[in-house]
Amino acid sequence: MKGLAAALAATVVLLSACASGTTVTAGPGNRPTAGGTPAAASLSASNPDSIPGAPSAPTGPTEDATLVRVVDGDTIRAVVGGKEYRIRFIGMNTPELNQGSAATPEPFAELATQANARLLAGGRLVLERDVSRTDRYDRLLRDIWIEADGQWTLVNLALVDQGYAQVSTFPPDVKYVDALVAAERAARAYSRGLWGSAP
Repeated sequence: MKGLAAALAATVVLLSACASGTTVTAGPGNRPTAGGTPAAASLSASNPDSIPGAPSAPTGPTEDATLVRVVDGDTIRAVVGGKEYRIRFIGMNTPELNQGSAATPEPFAELATQANARLLAGGRLVLERDVSRTDRYDRLLRDIWIEADGQWTLVNLALVDQGYAQVSTFPPDVKYVDALVAAERAARAYSRGLWGSAP
């Protein structure tokens, strides 16, 4: 009974938070502390279809891509239209894997990279453009989709929902921000991944 009451309370908090329309922007001062266990992030992950505002398929211009390699949790290299590009996921940020030759990866960076690779291995890679074409580092900015047997997965959203990433928005590229914020609130409420208790 206590578990049911806690779940209901968390649902009420999530729904009321989503109704507020708050946008979370990440910065160096509010990076979460890593914690929890790798299994906790995947075993307790909710169904992205249940996230308020979650898209079931791309809603804007798309292009097929061929994955070359996973750079880290929020960046890949892929071939688009015969040319290889570095592609940055829109609306979210994962811990840094490489911050220079002498730096060690941030906590959860390797797990986020592995989760990204697992999601991307699940089907056809499709890139969806929001407003901006590139960022200041000349990386393509895209929402990353995987399509398999007619089922679509927004990888950006799945990584946030599973607790491997936090929301990081940079207008005008905010098409799916409400769903991303709702997913982060759910991940926090259920202590998934980055939002888990310190081991």
